[in-house]
Amino acid sequence: MRLLLIEDETELSRSICQYLERDNFICDASYSYRDAMERIEDYNYECILLDITLPGGNGLNILRRLKEQGKSDAVLIISARDSLNDKLNGLNLGADDYLTKPFHLPELSARIAAILRRKLFEGQIRIVTDDFTLDLHEKMVRGKKGYIDLTRKEYDLLLYFTANKNKVVTKEAIVEHLWGDHIDMNDNYDFIYTHIKNLRKKLVQSSCRDYIKAVYGMGYKFNLEPEENTIEKE
Repeated sequence: MRLLLIEDETELSRSICQYLERDNFICDASYSYRDAMERIEDYNYECILLDITLPGGNGLNILRRLKEQGKSDAVLIISARDSLNDKLNGLNLGADDYLTKPFHLPELSARIAAILRRKLFEGQIRIVTDDFTLDLHEKMVRGKKGYIDLTRKEYDLLLYFTANKNKVVTKEAIVEHLWGDHIDMNDNYDFIYTHIKNLRKKLVQSSCRDYIKAVYGMGYKFNLEPEENTIEKE
């Protein structure tokens, strides 16, 4: 899943991104108000980590802009400003959570995961179908024949498809959300086809039906009917 970290402290930003990338997130970094505004105009993110005090402007104005645009990016404010008024202002403007500096990186990761579960999976801790169970805590997939051995990108693909079940997703969207700015595509999407082909093969070999369908000229669709799901709440 793709995140945007808006934080002007370079070393802190680098540490956060390195930690979150080890936790299977794609993390873009923005160090100023102006650059952050440009990024939210150009891209969509699953979650934005937003500092309030930024060079060139107030982070709360970025939050206001997101809401004015009707964008669905989740927002977690990370700030050294821990007054009740600051927290209430951020939450009342539409932030999903507020974390005061200094904080432990495992707590930050856990809060992001909780936000994404609420946003993408209605608070589910497991996605259960007739064929497989995807455990969001353990980041494992279990099929009818046991655990399915997926690579990191295959797991990320399955998670992304499941979050967008029954919708057509373009190849460009897949690259944006799963690789971010860290890859030079050169308009060649062959590597996506390879990852999807391998994921489909492993699911079918585990006695899952073939959920992933190519939509000619558009992208892919993950055909997972809502009535096939059960929900396990936190």
